[in-house]
Amino acid sequence: MYDKFKDLLERNHTSAYRVAKDLGFSQSMFPNWKSGKSVPKKDKIQMIADYFNVPLSYFYGEDVPLEPAYYIDPEVAEIAQELHDDTAMRGLFKAARGLSKEDILKFKEIIEGYERGK
Repeated sequence: MYDKFKDLLERNHTSAYRVAKDLGFSQSMFPNWKSGKSVPKKDKIQMIADYFNVPLSYFYGEDVPLEPAYYIDPEVAEIAQELHDDTAMRGLFKAARGLSKEDILKFKEIIEGYERGK
């Protein structure tokens, strides 16, 4: 199960430390999980699944595609990937899920304008 968590960390360019901090978990939880000393309870695994926007079943061995179908339009998918990869824009990426292409582009333009004004 930890391997799936590790894969999510890599896919999302984050760390176990960041996830623990964001979710309010103890800093020892993930190292203990990795070493086999413990396994998080289902409620904590659910929180992790929600954090990474994957179904709970992902952690229980079921084949679950990790490429969410949020962006059918390839241009929107490309914009979303750019937002995700840019640390300054990552918050917008999370907020952009479910928005129209036009709204995503408006938000991106506003943030870029703000950054230019600094």
